[in-house]
Amino acid sequence: MDSARPLRPSESTEAHWPAHGALPTLPEVCSEVETCFDRHGALGVLVIDASSLDSVERSYGDRARLEVLHALAALVHGTREDRLESDDLVVLGEMGRNEVIVLFFREPTSAAFYRTAMPGFDQTLRRRLEERGGKDFYPYLRSAPQLWTGSSVGIRNPQYSVPTQLRLLVEEARADADLARRLAAREGRQELSELILDHGIYSVYEPIVDVGTRTVFGYEALARGPQGSPFHSPMALFGAAAQHDLVFELDCVCRASGLRGAIDFPEGTKLFLNVLPTSIHDPNFRTERLIETLAECKLSPQDVVFEISEQESFRDLAAFRDLRDEYRTLGFQFALDDTGSGYAGLEEIVELHPEFIKMDRNMISGIDEDPARQEVLTALLTVAEKMGSKVIGEGLDRLEELEMLGQLGIHFGQGWLFGHPTPLRASER
Repeated sequence: MDSARPLRPSESTEAHWPAHGALPTLPEVCSEVETCFDRHGALGVLVIDASSLDSVERSYGDRARLEVLHALAALVHGTREDRLESDDLVVLGEMGRNEVIVLFFREPTSAAFYRTAMPGFDQTLRRRLEERGGKDFYPYLRSAPQLWTGSSVGIRNPQYSVPTQLRLLVEEARADADLARRLAAREGRQELSELILDHGIYSVYEPIVDVGTRTVFGYEALARGPQGSPFHSPMALFGAAAQHDLVFELDCVCRASGLRGAIDFPEGTKLFLNVLPTSIHDPNFRTERLIETLAECKLSPQDVVFEISEQESFRDLAAFRDLRDEYRTLGFQFALDDTGSGYAGLEEIVELHPEFIKMDRNMISGIDEDPARQEVLTALLTVAEKMGSKVIGEGLDRLEELEMLGQLGIHFGQGWLFGHPTPLRASER
C-alpha cells in the first residue's frame, strides 16, 4: 500500500475481492444482493461517482482508465476493513460508468448506522485519498481523482423484486451524487469569479539567467492564487478557469498582476509576461492603455517579452499573428513557451518566428545524461540562430544541466537552480 506504483486489485486478499483480480460489477452480484437484502431487511447504497476519470480515457485510453478505476476501488475496498461487515459489498457500476458502489446490509432498526456510519465511510475514504496523494494513480494522475458521492437507504419491500428495488436505490444515490457535483461546480465557479473580480492574484518572478555570464537577463512573472486556497497553484487556477469558462477573465487579471508587481523592476532586465492570443480583445491590453500602464511601472515596450504557449499559439494561429504583428511594431518581443511539450515541429516554429524559444523542462531535465535530446537541442539551436531567435532552457535543477546548455551553445537558462520564484517587493510576499 505504500508503493508509489498504481495499486492492483489482485494484491488484496480481503473477502469479496475475486481471485482473478477484477472487482465485480453491480449486475454480476444481483443474486448475492437478493439473498443479503432478504436476510437483513434494509439496504444502504453509497455511489462514488468518479466520472472525472473520463479525462484519463481521453488522454491515455481505456486500459489506463480501468487501471485507475480499479486502484480507486482497491482503496474503497480497503476502507471497508474498519467500516463494513462481512456481507457488505464493494462493486463497480454498469459497463461504461466510472463509479464504485458500496452496498451496506443492515437490520431495519439500524437507522443510526445509515445516518452516521455511511457518511463516516465517505469521510474515511477521502482522508485516505488525501493522505496517499496521487501515488496510487501515477502516472496517469498526479493527485487523487475528484469524487462526488451520493447515498440512499431502503427497507425491503416484497411488493418489488430485488432488482427493481436495487435499481431505484442506485438511481436515487446517483441523483444525490449528481446534485453534489453540480453544487460543487457552482460553488467553485462562484469562488473563482470572486477571486477574479477582487483581483486576488499575485505574481512571483523567476530569474532567467545568461548561461555564459551567469547574470540575470530577465524575470518571468508567474501567477499565484491566495496561499492555502485550492487556487494557489497556476495549474489549479487555470484548470478551474477552463472548467468554468473563465480563462479569458483569469488571463486578464494575471497579466495585470504581473505588471503591478513589476513596479521598481530591476533596470536592464526583461519582463517575461504570459499572455493568451485572445489578450488582443482585452480593452486594458490595447496599445494606448498598455503603454500607459507600462509607464506607471517605469517600463517601456522594449522591456517586455510576451510569452505564449506552444499549444495556445497553434490553437489560434490567426489570433497569435495579429497579436504578434501589432505589438511587435511597438517594440514588444515574443517568446514561444513550452516548446517540446506539444506537437510543434521546426517548420511551425519558423512560421511563428518568436524572438525567444523556451524549451520545456521535459526536454531540459537530465539533458547532461541524454545524447539524443542533446542532438534535438542542437538542431533547434541551428534553426533558431538562422531566425535570429534565442533559446531558453526551462526547468534547470542541477549545475550539470546548466553546464551542458553552455556546451551546446544555448543562450539562457531558467529554473530552481537559480532560486525559487519570489515577489520582487516585500509588500507582495
